[in-house]
Amino acid sequence: MSLLVVASTTVLGDIVENVVGDRGRVETLMPIGADPHGFQASARQAALLREADLVVVNGLGLEEGLQDVIAGAESDGAAVLEAGDFVEVLPFASMGSDEQGHAGSHENGDADPHIWLDPARMAAVVTGIGNTLAAVDPGCAEEWTSAARAYRDELLGVDAEVERILDAVPAERRALVTSHAALGYFADRYGFRIIGVVVPGGTTLSEPSAADLAGLVEVLEREGVDVIFAETTQSTDLSAAVAAELGMEVRVVTLHTGSLGEAGSEAETYVGMLLDNAALVAEALGG
Repeated sequence: MSLLVVASTTVLGDIVENVVGDRGRVETLMPIGADPHGFQASARQAALLREADLVVVNGLGLEEGLQDVIAGAESDGAAVLEAGDFVEVLPFASMGSDEQGHAGSHENGDADPHIWLDPARMAAVVTGIGNTLAAVDPGCAEEWTSAARAYRDELLGVDAEVERILDAVPAERRALVTSHAALGYFADRYGFRIIGVVVPGGTTLSEPSAADLAGLVEVLEREGVDVIFAETTQSTDLSAAVAAELGMEVRVVTLHTGSLGEAGSEAETYVGMLLDNAALVAEALGG
């Protein structure tokens, strides 16, 4: 039995490919660089979802533009796995981010969907993927669970390596300002705190008001922040404008968060993305 597995994001596509290998076909809906919050499926992709044996999505309200087509695929018989079902989910309020005066909000209540930025949590998701594939294809159950176990162990090793890289950042520098509230799980896992976001709330689809931006500038001035972390799936214009408003030398450092990088980049795989982001944060905040 050759399975068709469809993943929503580029991150999930790479994770699923590491489990499936050559035992099935994996298709990813979103292209490199797409913002998961705003992506919508084409008619061809909607048809592909209905053909799938298994659909792997993040859930927790992340894929805001895909909910109807995913529900349609499930009603047509596709098994749907939501990664968020396998992890301890953080609320946005737990980030400590709202010194600006707005706690993040999201279509899925206060749940933060950005779980993939913690590889230890994603190791549990990988186990769930293996078990679900075994249920969908019981004749090859051992192969699916064994493949998942091997990749889970790899991610736990990457988690330890990320922690080692981030050892270069002293405790007093472990404060993050981000373009939107994407790094809550990263902060929770590695001992950082979020002190401000450029775009309020948990989605990239909202717009900051003048009062939001003024409040952020006040926080950054008070904290003496000299780095803002932007994201490859969004324009850096707002982050650059906030940096300019501070009237001091503030760097804008771009991380891969919602999407993997282009082929040939340091972030072309999930593992590569995690290590590259860690190196960028360590270089920006270390010392």
